[in-house]
Amino acid sequence: MLEEFKKFALRGNVVDLAIGVVIGAAFGAIVTSLVQDVIMPVVGAITGGLDFSNYYLPLSSKVQTGLSYAEAKKQGAVLGYGQFVTVALNFLIVAFVLFLVIRGMNQLVRREEVKKEDPADVKILTEIRDLLAARR
Repeated sequence: MLEEFKKFALRGNVVDLAIGVVIGAAFGAIVTSLVQDVIMPVVGAITGGLDFSNYYLPLSSKVQTGLSYAEAKKQGAVLGYGQFVTVALNFLIVAFVLFLVIRGMNQLVRREEVKKEDPADVKILTEIRDLLAARR
């Protein structure tokens, strides 16, 4: 059983997946910082200094108004829609960056396909085939 597990764990796909998860987690942290520390302050400045992370609706009468989101959560149930906006923006940025990466990879693959040309003998045989087909 140990030998079977070793084969499974050291298989190329598992290692590739593990590397992808680690890089994905690091990329997620970068995007979260980008959104929270760069994009949201700019959006807040454009909208008059609004801080989306502290937008919430109190769902309990125990929650005092004017508190930060973290403090309001300690007092009772709150609906933190500002946090949702931030997380949704994180998702959109990640999705867009992944779209750009995949698009770039697809363009590289297409360029490689264009570079691959048929050898001279294949071209000649193709021309002969086309000529024979035209005679029929």
